[in-house]
Amino acid sequence: MTFNLTSVQTSSNGVWQGDNPLDFAFPLLIIQITLVLVVGRSLAFLLKPFRQPNVIAEIIGGILLGPSALGRNKNYLHRIFPSWSTPILESVASIGLLFFLFLVGLELDLNSVRRSGKRAFGIAAAGISLPFICGVGVAYVLRSTVQGAKEAGYAPFLVFMGVSLSITAFPVLARILAELKLLTTPVGETAMAAAAFNDLAAWILLALAVALAGNGTGGTHKSPLVCVWVLLSGVAFVLFMFTVIRPLMTWVGRRCSPEQETVDEVYIFLTLGGVLLSGFMTDLIGIHSIFGAFVFGLTIPKEGEFASRLIVRIEDFVSGLLLPLYFASSGLKTDVTKIHGGVAWGLLVLVIATACAGKILGTFFAAMISRIPAREALTLGVLMNTKGLVELIVLNIGKEKEVLNDEVFALLVLMALFTTFITTPTVMAIYKPARSTPLPAQRKLQRESPSKTTVKDELRILACVHGPGNVPSLINLIESTRGNTKSPLKLYIMHLVELTERTSSIVMAQRVRRNGLPFIDRFRRGDSHDGITVAFEAYGQLGRVKVRTMTAISAMHTMHEDVCHVAEEKRVSMVILPFHKHCRGDGSGSGSGDLGNMGHGWRVVNQRILKESPCSVAVLVDRGLGSDGGPNRKTLSPSDTVAQGVCVVFFGGPDDREVLELGGRMAEHPGVRVTVLRFVEEQGTPPTGIMLRPSPEMCSEKNYSFSTAVMDREREKELDEAAVEEFRRRWEKMAEYTERVVRNNIVEEVIAIGKSREYGLVVVGKGRFPSTMVAELADRSADHPELGPIGDVLASSGHGVVSSVLVIQQHDVIHGNEVPVCKIVDGYDI
Repeated sequence: MTFNLTSVQTSSNGVWQGDNPLDFAFPLLIIQITLVLVVGRSLAFLLKPFRQPNVIAEIIGGILLGPSALGRNKNYLHRIFPSWSTPILESVASIGLLFFLFLVGLELDLNSVRRSGKRAFGIAAAGISLPFICGVGVAYVLRSTVQGAKEAGYAPFLVFMGVSLSITAFPVLARILAELKLLTTPVGETAMAAAAFNDLAAWILLALAVALAGNGTGGTHKSPLVCVWVLLSGVAFVLFMFTVIRPLMTWVGRRCSPEQETVDEVYIFLTLGGVLLSGFMTDLIGIHSIFGAFVFGLTIPKEGEFASRLIVRIEDFVSGLLLPLYFASSGLKTDVTKIHGGVAWGLLVLVIATACAGKILGTFFAAMISRIPAREALTLGVLMNTKGLVELIVLNIGKEKEVLNDEVFALLVLMALFTTFITTPTVMAIYKPARSTPLPAQRKLQRESPSKTTVKDELRILACVHGPGNVPSLINLIESTRGNTKSPLKLYIMHLVELTERTSSIVMAQRVRRNGLPFIDRFRRGDSHDGITVAFEAYGQLGRVKVRTMTAISAMHTMHEDVCHVAEEKRVSMVILPFHKHCRGDGSGSGSGDLGNMGHGWRVVNQRILKESPCSVAVLVDRGLGSDGGPNRKTLSPSDTVAQGVCVVFFGGPDDREVLELGGRMAEHPGVRVTVLRFVEEQGTPPTGIMLRPSPEMCSEKNYSFSTAVMDREREKELDEAAVEEFRRRWEKMAEYTERVVRNNIVEEVIAIGKSREYGLVVVGKGRFPSTMVAELADRSADHPELGPIGDVLASSGHGVVSSVLVIQQHDVIHGNEVPVCKIVDGYDI
């Protein structure tokens, strides 16, 4: 295609000199990019509850910007997307597409494909053969029904139709599997291997289709030898890449290993240049340039750090900025209004039904022959029916080569959208991996009969980490809770990583152990995971603590499921969570007490874990615990004799009794000085008559929630007294016990403890079944209601609290239901 650019200028002289920026190439491109990003991200937000990959939102956004919706306004279309800007937009989008296919090649590990065996290969062969044949059959119907379809060459039209119906979008499938937590299940592993085979076959067929299509005339005016030369040249290119370039890139990967202190930037730049050169070579041969970029990505070694460094360098710019432009340019070519009349819509139903039936049935029968259970076989078929970006690439090439006209192109784009959209809800409906029933476990620290404690009892703790910044405080906290060697500690560390649309997120999720959840191999080196693993394993060796590290990669709205499942499977007694706000600064102990917010998503994760956890939960509000400087803070070691101050605040109730139990374990550590401060009401004080009444209409984000269970207050007082007596009996010589009569505002009393700088850590209960003193705070406006009244007071900024805070919720099924309450004093609502 030739285009005269002499009449188009790059930039304007500005509006003050009479120029309209939309008449110039670069300002118009900026407006187009901004519009595409805003529409795409808005749709992604709207589709998030449906668990749809971003590719769906971006394709729909492109269609909406095109002639199907907004483009029906000709003034808008000619002003924002004029015909002269199309080559510029498509050129920029093609750069993004080129590097995205390079990332797809990086994701696809040929060694894992070879290891998958004959079963995955058989499933992939059946899953691509049957829909390909069905696609050829549909091609006959379309050519005889759709006006203008016969203008394309017969052979390329059949091949393009077969490929479009038989392809599986490997990148989109990987994201769906990770989102549904199926990536490391047998179904997910088989689906990924089969999709990899399918991808390779699809690219070969696509290269064949491009060679047959030729220059857009359907291949009818050129010698058949041209197709042969194109295919032979393509084979020679692939052989050259794997025999010459792959060993070279393996050598480059070794040069960029973690053992090297610095990585020569020349290798990175040469690799990125290699992507462009490979694309140019396949375009020169007569195959689309994306095929060269994909093959070059396959030659990059997947072991080591080189591939991950490449992904980090280019994925955000490519996937976040350039690739959405490709969807926009595709949407501008998609005119849904071309589908009109009963026959046209009947053809759409036929195409969708044929694509789904061919893919699902082909995969299902092949899986059944491989002795896969029927439900899993059906799930495999639905998963392999995923389309998306790769499908769109095939269709765009077909339209570019004039093999597919406007109506056929629109039919196939809608088919790709529909099949991908239904994948996630269908899989969720028909398949959910069974999880083993856990063995009976101690769900909390407090024991019903402390006298029955044996030497072999093992305390199991699951500690969650957001990043390296959480490590010092968690190590310090866990070391202080270890107690004596009579009760050994087994520690599970889970690094929580948000699953995103980024390629690096999927690559991480693919490097897993076979445990049914998206956990990364703990021996992976060279990134933040390595620092976390090394730190905790070093602590385990020095402190003689059993430590096992793992990484959970999940979407924010399902991350709590991973935490709760591991807590149940490993039979832990307590889960420790980092608060969603972290200490600002460098830990110098300035005493400001200010906390930086990590985001509302992490707060929701903590709230869901508190609600659904099968064991006790502790939330750590870290203000420098374990860092240098600060009030009475130091990193503990097993032989420490210098005391770190810990204040255990006790009001009464199940949560506070759990706090007392933890305080006793801390008191056994030689480096911890524990003070138990029990607040009691002044004797002779008449009852306040405070009652709490459930009030579901109140906002749970601004009001504290308390247990709806009916409790015997006299019985609770007896249990509180028994717990205090047991504590004093077992740890009288190790901890200081003080009772403080409440005469002033309880909030001021608690804040004074946090501001005193005498304690590095204050441990409090959440107070779901509050004492009378805590119940008086029920009408306060809450900043962090998930921490309970006392924990919220200590965690809130602006009070000058400098101590770290640990808020504990004891596991008890009778306290599972919580609702906001209103306070009643002497019969009056407050």
